[in-house]
Amino acid sequence: MPSWDTTDAHILDRAAALISARGTARLTIAELAREAKVSRPTIYRRWSSVDEVVRAALLRRTVLLLSGFETAVSTRAELVAEAVRFADAFRQDAVFGSLLASEPEAFTQYSLERVGTSQRVMLRWLADAIVHAQRGGTVRPGDADDMSVMMLLIVQSAVLSHNAVSALIGEAEWHTELTRAMDGYLRP
Repeated sequence: MPSWDTTDAHILDRAAALISARGTARLTIAELAREAKVSRPTIYRRWSSVDEVVRAALLRRTVLLLSGFETAVSTRAELVAEAVRFADAFRQDAVFGSLLASEPEAFTQYSLERVGTSQRVMLRWLADAIVHAQRGGTVRPGDADDMSVMMLLIVQSAVLSHNAVSALIGEAEWHTELTRAMDGYLRP
């Protein structure tokens, strides 16, 4: 998992707060420097553009979210429950929730157009969890890395589409169907 020194963490946390409040399009290095109480050169020594700052802030946010989730699951049910819990946490997160609600195109740009470091961190978490659950015999055999890609696609699709389909399916039913989709995919 990536880690950040105190200054990097402070700058990225301020960037995340600005992204949550105002979106990605209006973020500037000058504004971030003022908010973080650092100089612009301090930021530019670490990241060469606003785009890099946004990507790094979203990566940090992803890592912080994932730190609260278990990979040492022993059953398919535990793995699916953790994945659904992550989907909820992701949607309810101040930064990601704001992007999903008001700037879904930015979410798409930073999360779906390419497999970046944030996705690789999620894939590693999923693959590790799949391996643990496979050892318990409740997850079908298969390459955990390949399976993690499909799990990520299922979860990302459900999260990204949630606002669009929320008038068609209730919250409890959304959880039930997401659980069934992942459970069916992993079932031996």
